[in-house]
Amino acid sequence: MQNHPIGIFDSGVGGTSIWTEITRVLPNENTIYLADSKYAPYGRRSKDEIIKLSIKNTEKLLSLNCKIIVVACNTATTNAIKELRSTYQIPFIGIEPAIKPAALNSKTKKIGVLATKGTLSSELFAKTSDLYTQNIEVIDVIGTGLVELIEEGKIKTKEMYTLLYSYIKPMIDKNIDYLVLGCSHYPYLIPILKQMLPQQVKIIDSGEAVAKQTKSILQSNNLLTLNTDPGAHILHTNGSIETLKSIVQTNPEINYDISTLVF
Repeated sequence: MQNHPIGIFDSGVGGTSIWTEITRVLPNENTIYLADSKYAPYGRRSKDEIIKLSIKNTEKLLSLNCKIIVVACNTATTNAIKELRSTYQIPFIGIEPAIKPAALNSKTKKIGVLATKGTLSSELFAKTSDLYTQNIEVIDVIGTGLVELIEEGKIKTKEMYTLLYSYIKPMIDKNIDYLVLGCSHYPYLIPILKQMLPQQVKIIDSGEAVAKQTKSILQSNNLLTLNTDPGAHILHTNGSIETLKSIVQTNPEINYDISTLVF
């Protein structure tokens, strides 16, 4: 099992931000990534739909002999990971908005959270938020349309700038000092966000923490690879292969193959 790949899935290309961190922290591990772009974004779907899609992706990764599965999607984690863990024996790593560090370190006691509707309306998000933000004002905004633009390869467009600023301005007006990105697609917007936000606002995403947790769980389950060579990486999409290529081309040091796949 040690040399089997790490499986990763997301509702599209956004989870490659998590995949990048995993390949950095675990450079000898093999990975298989599923970009479920056909059904993106999960954030506008019902809980039952999200669970069914997460099971579909899990079954595909298991058929490809994955030893651990990273749910690189905030919406799928907050809505489906409980069911996945109770159904399958394989370890699962989830991702959710990093509210805790933002709340604990905020000086203005005001933090922004940009996420999908599916994440912000989930029971897990509400529980985490209630636990850490009693004395914090949380300005949470649903980033409607952002995932779709990223999936269409329209990151550096006027449409993206206009839409994103409309979501960020209420947070700026409230004097936030932390912005939590609650969707794995959103790290690809960080260069634009840095242009919009005051310099003192810190942006938090979950990529590095998820990668470190993946390493920790592999160690505790004696599943770390025995490979000493750089890992091999396969990325599958059921959507636009060109969009996936354009996103991962920002990682020229990683050896990977991209293909279309029905799942």
